[in-house]
Amino acid sequence: MKVKGLFLLIFFFLCSCSPLLQPGFETPVVTLSSFKVLPGSELVPSFEIGLHVVNPNRTALKLQGLSYEVELEGHQVLYGVASQLPAIAAYGEGDVVLQARPDLFSTIRLFTDLMNQPRETFGFNFNAQLDIGSFFPKIRVTESGNISLVAGQGSEL
Repeated sequence: MKVKGLFLLIFFFLCSCSPLLQPGFETPVVTLSSFKVLPGSELVPSFEIGLHVVNPNRTALKLQGLSYEVELEGHQVLYGVASQLPAIAAYGEGDVVLQARPDLFSTIRLFTDLMNQPRETFGFNFNAQLDIGSFFPKIRVTESGNISLVAGQGSEL
């Protein structure tokens, strides 16, 4: 019984150190490449969020999933998850495009605040976590900037 417990302890220790067991593994670089309003006739606009992923490793990067949230002028209006993501080739680059629809009530609160102070551009904060597998830490992305809420325009970063 003690041997099984010792074996499990060693196994869990090795699993927690697995990034160390792959010498030369470099953390992929993820940047926000675009953030814009999609054209449409609905009251609540849809957004397109583009991420650019650079894989500096000798093995393909299989993205398991990601979660994200976007604040506009301090109001959390977009949040979601994605699981149908492309693999990024070894020593390659790729793009992930997310389409998001905001929460109606958060958007109403945002527009109510903005009616008091009209403007064409708005400050945003973007946060995302990309999961590249259970043995690796999540990749975190944080970006801030300004966006125009005129359909088709946006922030090409």
